[in-house]
Amino acid sequence: MPSKVSSKTMANAIRALAMDAIQKANSGHPGMPMGMADIAVALWRDHLRHNPNNPHWLGRDRFLLSNGHGSMLQYALLHLSGYDLTIDDLKNFRQLHSRTPGHPEVGVTAGVETSTGPLGQGIANAVGMALAEKMLAAEFNEEGFDIINNYTYAFLGDGCLMEGISHEVCSLAGVWKLNKLIALYDDNGISIDGKVQNWFADDTRKRFESYGWNVIGPIDGHDTEGVSKAIAEAKKSDKPTLIDCRTVIGFGSPNNAGTSKVHGSALGEEEIAATKKAIGWDHPAFEIPAEIYEAFDAKEEGAKREAEWLKKYEAYKAKYPEKAEELERRLRGQLPDNWDDVVFEALSKAALEAKSVASRKASQMALNDYAPALPELLGGSADLTSSNLTNWKGVEPLTADNMLGRHISYGVREFGMCAIVNGIALYGGFIPYCATFLTFSDYAKNALRMAALMKLRSIFVFTHDSIGVGEDGPTHQPIEQTASLRIIPGMDVWRPADTCETLIAWACAIEREDGPSSLIFSRQTLPFVNQEEVSGDNMAKGGYIMQEAPNGAASLEVTLVASGSEVALAAEARKILTAMNIQCRLVSMPSTTVFDRQDEQYRDQVLGEGRPVVAIEAGTPDLWWKYIRGRGTVIGLDHFGASAPAGELFKLYGFTVDNVVDTVQKLLNKGK
Repeated sequence: MPSKVSSKTMANAIRALAMDAIQKANSGHPGMPMGMADIAVALWRDHLRHNPNNPHWLGRDRFLLSNGHGSMLQYALLHLSGYDLTIDDLKNFRQLHSRTPGHPEVGVTAGVETSTGPLGQGIANAVGMALAEKMLAAEFNEEGFDIINNYTYAFLGDGCLMEGISHEVCSLAGVWKLNKLIALYDDNGISIDGKVQNWFADDTRKRFESYGWNVIGPIDGHDTEGVSKAIAEAKKSDKPTLIDCRTVIGFGSPNNAGTSKVHGSALGEEEIAATKKAIGWDHPAFEIPAEIYEAFDAKEEGAKREAEWLKKYEAYKAKYPEKAEELERRLRGQLPDNWDDVVFEALSKAALEAKSVASRKASQMALNDYAPALPELLGGSADLTSSNLTNWKGVEPLTADNMLGRHISYGVREFGMCAIVNGIALYGGFIPYCATFLTFSDYAKNALRMAALMKLRSIFVFTHDSIGVGEDGPTHQPIEQTASLRIIPGMDVWRPADTCETLIAWACAIEREDGPSSLIFSRQTLPFVNQEEVSGDNMAKGGYIMQEAPNGAASLEVTLVASGSEVALAAEARKILTAMNIQCRLVSMPSTTVFDRQDEQYRDQVLGEGRPVVAIEAGTPDLWWKYIRGRGTVIGLDHFGASAPAGELFKLYGFTVDNVVDTVQKLLNKGK
């Protein structure tokens, strides 16, 4: 039955709640919620398939607020449509421990699909979600059973489109023909500095047409029925769609509408009163009439839609039980039952073969071992597949015509690639990873940060990890990048030394369910390092005793700690020190972040409980000093490299056996 409440009144309810909550907090962004309220009503009332009773229903459409500063728009919609978000939650907007934080955060507010705010990343996540939907549909749907079949809707503004990431991801969405991705553009011509015409004069519609998108508009963004018709038209397209909605920022405000004043500041009591009078809203702050709640309420319709979907799914499950079981396993994030055996067999083989290879090659060997057992593993590279070695034997490339492919060529789009991976991880059903050179992780840093903030099961592969890049020179030689990844809270960073450690690094990243991992690999060949006992359990602790002092722990004089390519260097130095009767322990530290989570007793025991420590890594030394509990030093790099063969650079900058031996001797006041 059609609602007796007009679409304009519904939109004004959103405007009122946004104004009231932001005024109470004296903080926030009222302009966008007021400007996009009519668009929101068109989508949420007429098109969005969702169930407030079950925000995680697989069959739901996905809604993402890329212009996340306008979070009160989403909170108002969630509250009004029946999600577990009360009027008191809206009154608590932007306050400590509230369920209505300043920008939407996944896992904090029911119904929020991703954390947004850093402009452009929301639309990037939406591309990842739309891609995941299309891939899972290609794999699991059967004739008459469109189990995976949802739209992904994204709101975005001028700021999102100014950010370069929007170009990266929207170009890919067009290439992949993600026809169930519909973006609604808040085309209001205003940003923080004022009218955008002086710094953003792109022909946005032609830009998206060139990407291969279906473009609708410009249309009146305050005409709810017109917007609804545009969404219905978008659903018929075989391309992703951009709907250009012309709006007035701060719509309804007599003195601030259409200006940057309303973008990021509370309106003030007088202007709110004037605005409510202008739009015909005569209710006290935070008061919504029952008939408006009734008009928005999506619980009954959502439950009905979910029940219909479940009925179809049960029939699908009865007819295709194996496919249903596999889909459910993957959506739970549960690894196959034989996973531990796969890892054990791969590790045993690697230890037996003891191959000396570049760790990027060891990574590809790990993928060859693991990928056949993990249909959910989804890889990719930013135009560097032949260098990153992210593909595996027999894998097919993903294209618009082959959504069953499991390796993605992202092109030279590091930032967009990583944010798309986050969207795939958010959707579920895949364990996604992507790759580029370590020095280019800087391009993608904010997407890596967002992966950690959201605790996503995203895996980021970075090769060419040091001055070992050699002739490519300082522009391509990472010095500070490994350290910068390690200081991201919640990011696990692995820099393995050989094939065995690489297998464990990959296994730990795949198994991890509470956050992302960065895997860092070398360009140059690394020797296989012999250890007293090849133990996956030890390696998985992030740091472990690879070679004990020859006369046992009680005789220990000095501990060498290293990661990656420097472990083999330290092992050679230890041989010479042993010949000098210096009792030296070798600790391999493939992951400082994981090691730091071990208990203090274990960490002290591995490092030598107060014995001198020499840490060695071809990168910035700062973070290694925390392992020097008493006497000790760090052999690292506090400057950029140079263009020359790798061997010459390692020698020039002190990454030699002789320098390590001399450093230990001086530290212990022995020899020279």
